[in-house]
Amino acid sequence: MVVHGTVAEGFEPVGEAFAANFARLGERGAAVAVYRDGHKVVDLWAGTQDIDGDGTAPWRRGTAQIVRSATKGVAAAALLLLHQRGELDLDAPVGAYWPEYKAAGKEHTLVRHLLAHRAGVPVLDRPLTPAEAADPDLGAAAVAAQAPVWEPGTDHGYHAQTYSWLTGELVRRVTGRPVGDWIADEIAGPVGADVWLGLPRAEQGRAGRVGDIEAPQAAGALKLRPKRAVTAAYADPDSLTRRAFAAITPMPDENDPAYRAAALPASNGIATADGLARVYASLIGEVDGGTRLFTPATTELARAERSAGPDRVLVVNTRFGLGYMLHGSASPLLSPGSFGHPGRGGSLGFADPESGIAFGYVTGGFRASVTADPRAQSLVRALRTALGS
Repeated sequence: MVVHGTVAEGFEPVGEAFAANFARLGERGAAVAVYRDGHKVVDLWAGTQDIDGDGTAPWRRGTAQIVRSATKGVAAAALLLLHQRGELDLDAPVGAYWPEYKAAGKEHTLVRHLLAHRAGVPVLDRPLTPAEAADPDLGAAAVAAQAPVWEPGTDHGYHAQTYSWLTGELVRRVTGRPVGDWIADEIAGPVGADVWLGLPRAEQGRAGRVGDIEAPQAAGALKLRPKRAVTAAYADPDSLTRRAFAAITPMPDENDPAYRAAALPASNGIATADGLARVYASLIGEVDGGTRLFTPATTELARAERSAGPDRVLVVNTRFGLGYMLHGSASPLLSPGSFGHPGRGGSLGFADPESGIAFGYVTGGFRASVTADPRAQSLVRALRTALGS
């Protein structure tokens, strides 16, 4: 496999791990980018950009892919920026901005509860079709009417799909603008990041086709199996786990241009690896000596632990700040101070303020993983090696 791009001196282990992912872990098309102190030190890509096609279209510089739940980190940045600008109070009831949300016992839900996956509405009693989910009015009405499955603020569980309408509608109520437009104008544009929530028609040719892949099993290797409780939760159609991921039913066709044109902050952002890393770089410092989005105080807000322990949806221990997964067994990042978000099946973006590192990895080949994908983790381990930690 020919790997394209550049690696700065000292970061060679990341390049070696990236190449090894193709040789050993079944990678078929991917890119990784790393910034340190706002300057790019790794920019690599290889393979094919059409996993769901005939596999002949090469991955190019600037190829973008859908990043699934890694989108949540970008959506969280929107709400935290509104707070930083004094337009959104994290301790205010959601209903202060969105009166319809007070229904069904949710009147005491705070804005910070939405960001920390403590809102108690990870499921919809009536799932939405992909077409309905793409309609922001229908999605917002569905979560506003939904009764919580636990008292908001008292526990946490991953809001896999409903996070889209919780965050998207709050941005719309506060700013009067669609969440995808706001992110384009206030985050992606100022930072110069190729990240879209609602892929414009003019950019559709840059986005590759995604598909599911299986990793080869090395001879004699130990086959890791998920815990029995996790397996049971995913198998039970009545579990919070299954219902949370099935809030959109059937699963959307992620290669459908109509789905990609929708703005679902939980699941359908399109990004390049560089774009994802560049956004995270702007959350902890200036990018290329220019734009910084978060103040130091907002960075600390993002990564301060707000939820920890058994996750009622994922059925493993998880840790969340305000909109971001934190370093832990479910989502191992670079160090205890890192914050970011994986995408189910592969992608990952995060920042580590202590080392000045921002990281973005995108892939066209999705594997059966929700949080810690082996390919992304091999790159993170290599990055630790490069940093001497």
